[in-house]
Amino acid sequence: MIKFVNISSFFLIFWLVLTFGDLAVRVEARAFFVFGDSLVDNGNNNYLVTTARADAPPYGIDYPTHRPTGRFSNGLNIPDIISEEMGWEPTLPYLSPQLRGPKLLVGANFASAGVGVLNDTGVQFVNIIRIYQQLDYFEEYQQRLRAAIGVDEARKVVNESLVLITLGGNDFVNNYYLVPYSARSRQYDLPNYVRFVISEYKKVLRRLYTLGVLRVIVTGTGPLGCVPAELALHSRNGECAEELMEAAALYNPQLKDMLKDLNREIDRKVFIAANTNQMHMDFISEPQRFGFVTSKIACCGQGPYNGIGLCTPFSNLCPNRDLYVFWDPFHPSEKANRIIVQQILNGDNKYMHPMNLRTMLAMDSKA
Repeated sequence: MIKFVNISSFFLIFWLVLTFGDLAVRVEARAFFVFGDSLVDNGNNNYLVTTARADAPPYGIDYPTHRPTGRFSNGLNIPDIISEEMGWEPTLPYLSPQLRGPKLLVGANFASAGVGVLNDTGVQFVNIIRIYQQLDYFEEYQQRLRAAIGVDEARKVVNESLVLITLGGNDFVNNYYLVPYSARSRQYDLPNYVRFVISEYKKVLRRLYTLGVLRVIVTGTGPLGCVPAELALHSRNGECAEELMEAAALYNPQLKDMLKDLNREIDRKVFIAANTNQMHMDFISEPQRFGFVTSKIACCGQGPYNGIGLCTPFSNLCPNRDLYVFWDPFHPSEKANRIIVQQILNGDNKYMHPMNLRTMLAMDSKA
């Protein structure tokens, strides 16, 4: 029996193919969504009036265009490298006017330098996209996607996506320890502050789950006291700043435990803990084993350990960024980011819990 196709439906399908290309291939490739702070921001802050920007040289010196992009890196950051390893097109900043049409199917990066779990983190930067605003933008993104490809296909894109979220470091560096006797340090001792931040982070992740995502990599903080900025302020002989190391030592295990609790509550392995603290400590403790000459001095900066102020066109600049763990006073070099991504992809239980990214993708492909 011959069935006649509704002409309007035919033209709708034809328009979708022309506009969005091979939808099935892109969905299989997974959309990628990124939330968090400057470690994963790929340019949203360029569209904001804020001091938390990386839009001037020498940022981007090793990026393919050799120009600053808003990434706090000499080149690629962690989300870029994950996309590259997966063979996916890199995501665009959500605020980019280029994020439209077929680009919506790739995903989006909502991250904004300076933000934390708490809304009062990063107040000195004034205009940044705080984490709940990032989640609001994700809802707005889904509305745009539904309008473009329909409710069912949009839901499928989100359900089958991969999410990366990186938060927490700024809640210590740019809040609790920002100034002596900060408001939060007067309100909480350190152990209770860590518990408070973890409890607030759990609320963020619960909301993210309600927005339809089913695979979320959650990174911990690095060894906060070992970055060149903190060495410049607190270190006499290159030793890491004790208070910030204590903060990281309290925060990261509690984050892992909280993610386990969340997975138990929802009865599925949605949240994957990435032990980025240990990943960083590996090459901070033994930089030469990874081909670095130093894990204490930033490539770009000034003052002790090149850790004072910002990386600017007038800063000291190393000739070979691949020899430095840190690109600027706070952020890893592209080479360090590549090592971190390899552990996210392939790391054992010491680095990734309950599984690494490749195991997760293999499991999903069999489902």
